[in-house]
Amino acid sequence: MEIVKARTDKREYKRIVLPNALQVLLISDPDTDKCAASMNVSVGSFSDPDGLEGLAHFLEHMLFYASEKYPLEDSYSKYIIEHGGSTNAFTASDHTNYHFDVNSDCFEDALDRFAQFFIKPLMSADATIREIKAVDSENQKNLLSDGWRINQLQKHLSEEGHPYHKFSTGNWDTLEVQPKEKGLDTRLELIKLYEENYSANLMNLVIYAKESLDKIQSLVEDKFQEIRNNDKSCFSFPGQPCSSEHLQILVRTVPIKQGHKLRIVWPITPGILHYKEGPCSYLGHLIGHEGEGSLFYVLKTLGWATDLYAGEVDGTTEFSFFTVVINLTDAGHEHMQDVVGLLFKYIHLLQQSGVCKWIFDELAAVCETSFHYQDKTPPSSYVVRIASNMQLYPQKDWLVRSSLPSNFSPSIIQTVLNQLSPDNVRIFWESKKFEGQTAMTEPWYKTAYSVEKITGSMIQEWMLFAPNEDLHLPAPNVFIPTDLSLKDAQEKQVKFPVLLRKSSSSSLWYKPDTMFSTPKAYVKIDFNCPFASSSPETEVLTDIFARLLMDDLNDYAYYAQVAGLYYDISKTDSGFQVTVVGYNHKLRILLETVIEKISNFKVKPDRFSVIKEMVTKEYGNLKFQQPYQQAMYYSYLLLQDQTWPWMEELEILPHLQAEDLAKFIPLMLSRAFLECYIAGNIERSEAESMILHIEDVFNEGPDPICQPLFPSQHLTSRVIKLERGVNYLYPIEGLNPDDENSALVHYIQVHRDDFTLNVKLQLFALTAKQPAFHQLRSVEQLGYITVLMQRNDSGIRGVQFIIQSTVKGPGQIDLRVEAFLKMFETKLYEMTNDEFKSNVNALIDMKLEKHKNLREESAFFWREISDGTLKFDRRECEVAALKQLTQQDLIDFFDEHVKVGAPRKRTLSVRVYGKLHSCEYPSDKSQQLPPNAVQIEDIFSFRRSQPLYGSFKGGFGHMKL
Repeated sequence: MEIVKARTDKREYKRIVLPNALQVLLISDPDTDKCAASMNVSVGSFSDPDGLEGLAHFLEHMLFYASEKYPLEDSYSKYIIEHGGSTNAFTASDHTNYHFDVNSDCFEDALDRFAQFFIKPLMSADATIREIKAVDSENQKNLLSDGWRINQLQKHLSEEGHPYHKFSTGNWDTLEVQPKEKGLDTRLELIKLYEENYSANLMNLVIYAKESLDKIQSLVEDKFQEIRNNDKSCFSFPGQPCSSEHLQILVRTVPIKQGHKLRIVWPITPGILHYKEGPCSYLGHLIGHEGEGSLFYVLKTLGWATDLYAGEVDGTTEFSFFTVVINLTDAGHEHMQDVVGLLFKYIHLLQQSGVCKWIFDELAAVCETSFHYQDKTPPSSYVVRIASNMQLYPQKDWLVRSSLPSNFSPSIIQTVLNQLSPDNVRIFWESKKFEGQTAMTEPWYKTAYSVEKITGSMIQEWMLFAPNEDLHLPAPNVFIPTDLSLKDAQEKQVKFPVLLRKSSSSSLWYKPDTMFSTPKAYVKIDFNCPFASSSPETEVLTDIFARLLMDDLNDYAYYAQVAGLYYDISKTDSGFQVTVVGYNHKLRILLETVIEKISNFKVKPDRFSVIKEMVTKEYGNLKFQQPYQQAMYYSYLLLQDQTWPWMEELEILPHLQAEDLAKFIPLMLSRAFLECYIAGNIERSEAESMILHIEDVFNEGPDPICQPLFPSQHLTSRVIKLERGVNYLYPIEGLNPDDENSALVHYIQVHRDDFTLNVKLQLFALTAKQPAFHQLRSVEQLGYITVLMQRNDSGIRGVQFIIQSTVKGPGQIDLRVEAFLKMFETKLYEMTNDEFKSNVNALIDMKLEKHKNLREESAFFWREISDGTLKFDRRECEVAALKQLTQQDLIDFFDEHVKVGAPRKRTLSVRVYGKLHSCEYPSDKSQQLPPNAVQIEDIFSFRRSQPLYGSFKGGFGHMKL
């Protein structure tokens, strides 16, 4: 049986079934630099035994600790990370997925380690108790997240006997305290769940490798044949999660963040049962449409909604939900009944119009183009997606999934449409305004809520009183590409972007597609405007301007988005930028419309106030970010010169009026330099004419919109240079007093971009990454979020530890980081020459990894342009530097820049104190500091008093020559 694949897909596929009934898909891709594997087991959190909530998720954590063949704890992840790869896993309701990728020359060894988890895992008693803490920490970080809270509330309001009702993450209570009280041993229950359910016939494996199919097949047969097959039948849970008492309800609930949200949910026939007919794709396309005449367009025009999503959610083969999520403005919140009334009026319109063949055909055509011209994705995400599909779809559609609706069946679409009725609905309404008005609490996340019954006749009444707006179906989509031909580029040799033209007002970098042979293009126009970022006030105005542009273009550009042509206008540190990416055929039409809109933009006071309200809430909600995100933000403020804190911007917002923006826009645009990047299936002459057109719009005529920058105005991007031998500390209390988590960012600043130093830093990060995770998370269990990673601020490089914890306060965590560095020092000195060479080779392989698609390549080259480093051949140069590197070089680098107490080391520790450690904050702050430590009291006084690194941006490469 043939597996349907995209026309542009050159990979080979083969399905095999091993004697133990394990079903495997082999993928051979001679061009790949990484190999990957994904094992999908048809057992998930729905299989948790009663009273052991989270056991399946806990098993996912425990499984890849160690195996009988490889008993050293964490040796699997150590092997994979040291060979350029990554590993992960996740637990869903009806399946669990384990996956990894790795440099191709190490695939066989990595696969052997992976296979052993499904043959003979070691779930040691010692690791069990430690890893329950990791699950508990993972749950802790979700407790104040609105997404997790509302999801669990929807589950809570369902049949208690149905597995949908369960709490799936697990915590200390469900995995340790309660089982003990009942005389249960969690580890024995874990082993029982594994032995009963992890059967080869319930597993689907996908292998992605460089070798031929035959070679991959013999590898798989060798490694995976020993997985036991107990002929276990798939866990089934017939029946619907929602009975009549859970339907026709209006649930008011109090969120953590500011804002109002409506979720309208209907149980429906699962879309997967009719995936060729695509009923949910069709209905989601129409109810979620944003063009003129759509539900969203009407709600937006009335000033009631800022965004809307519609589609199938939480689908399994047994049950599913169709969900419409609407973000409401304050005015929309006051008109909730009208909003729901308008939604049902739109559904009524769909009932009356009947199912339209032309709309289905247009959608099918868009989906078909999208499938056949899909971008290549990293092997790791590709194998995960396919492994999850194998349990759901027949073999021929493993790659296609539900992405190609092709059978037009009005009756099937009509059946699902009929299910979107007032008699079948659940409405969840979130707002801070309900504080103190709710009588109930959801047990797992402590979400406050109340429930009232609503009847069909009430909703009929809401429809009757809703405003009489002109709702209608979308128009035919003019943005669907019909010319998908490839330009005959004579430039197949162009490896790097070339500076095609430069004037006093703009520069154009051009990179034709020499790699991907796809009818797509990538265009970025970066407006460098000195007036845009000169104060907190101008920064907020620039942000509102960019959002108003998007808002104004939305009903027009939404059609382009449906057709695979995306655009974005967003604020940057030095102005704003326009990005357009997708099929090149009609890209220019969209780009020129955007440019036209920028050049003669008129501020509409009603839209200004809606966007201002949205921005105010968004900035205000930053205090509810995870503590580690707050620590990251403070480190950015401390290090990046000329940046304004959102707290000041929030203070300004109430005072800004539409006329302030109307006055500001011409001033902001009056001096600008446009940095442009055009790549993909576009010819040189076309790229030039696009930019000439833009210059005509902004720079020509007796009274041009933009003047060139003065030489003194070219924008720089400068970073604070920390003093050698000093350890800077910035302690601060978390912004959300209810958040129990504390966090630390321990940053070590090293150098200004330089190939030799870069590779030393990267090699240190590669060798230390997994040991840091093993020690600080697996062994010490400081917290679920425990990361060691490189950092690059505008070309200034360093390395940082990011840790979030309820177990220890930030001062204590800082000591654990230092203790780890001392321990690692010994490991580094004891590293054998073979280990050193293996690490160097792994890093070289990672650098030589080819870009998968145009977006990935463009992001790489754009970073060089926006940082001002312009080292397009960075990877080749760094590989050359790596080949010269000796083990002593690495040790010397560590001793000078990273080692605890090194005289030239520069460190910044940002410590955010959560609720559980707030009592440590005053004492930590007032304690006697060691001689080389400096406590920062005020971010801005500190910034003003420090020297700066030179800026790459605005240097000779960017000046008027």
